[in-house]
Amino acid sequence: MVIDGFESGFADVNGIRLHYVAGGAGEPLVLLPGWPRTWYQFREVLPLLARRYRVIAVDLRGMGESDKPSGGYDKKTMARDVFELVRSLGYDEVFVAGEDIGSMVAYSFAANHPEATRKVALWEVGHPAEAFYDLRMLPQDGRPDAPWWFAFNQLDGLPERLLEGRFRVLVDWLIEYQATAPEAIGEEARAHYAAAYDTPEAIRASNGWYQAFGQDIADARGYPVLEMPVLGLGGIYYPFVPALLEGKAADVRFVEFAGAGHYLAEERPGDLVRELVAFFG
Repeated sequence: MVIDGFESGFADVNGIRLHYVAGGAGEPLVLLPGWPRTWYQFREVLPLLARRYRVIAVDLRGMGESDKPSGGYDKKTMARDVFELVRSLGYDEVFVAGEDIGSMVAYSFAANHPEATRKVALWEVGHPAEAFYDLRMLPQDGRPDAPWWFAFNQLDGLPERLLEGRFRVLVDWLIEYQATAPEAIGEEARAHYAAAYDTPEAIRASNGWYQAFGQDIADARGYPVLEMPVLGLGGIYYPFVPALLEGKAADVRFVEFAGAGHYLAEERPGDLVRELVAFFG
């Protein structure tokens, strides 16, 4: 599945094969998706951004049409995947942006490959930090801030047994729970995501992103303060964005999308493009 004006490609990098979708002309902008999504979550923003940039939307390690190896799901390794992809495409420096799991990889990319990072934007929510250990699993006052799936995805083997062939149930539940405009994510997109995660292999791989949080937190302790410009965006989980970036970047600004849900690229594509273009220039 590719949208008009874009092409699908593959690259052998860091010992695996990554899938990406690219289009447009201009300075390179790399987009990194979240869970449980693929590059397709950017379908609304890609044509708009392609008017100004060469846009590259990546299926991360373990996602979509990319390889799903047994390991390497720490965000430092995943950032290396993207770095080698960028180099294989002939770019020395890129703009990097990511949502959810993609925001974690985007931050790690900037921290580990600053020479390749012109600016970085991340939203909903940011790189794992010590605060993750304090997340509450029980909701309070009706607020949607009890990420039970953080713990569920840590389990070894059980998610595959429960969700194989039934991942659409989880896709629909997450959208209804985390989106304030669930109608923005229609049948075609929901079916696409369900198919992408419906197999034991895909479920195991995506669980790996969560099971690596401990390693991610340990890795981040040694990361330098980011010197390149950083943009932090948020909707329903906006409070986490500045909290996770506190003391981590020298030049950072924040934008809250009031009333937005978790899936900004799909729920608020026009607002997201406006902020990214204003930031990247």
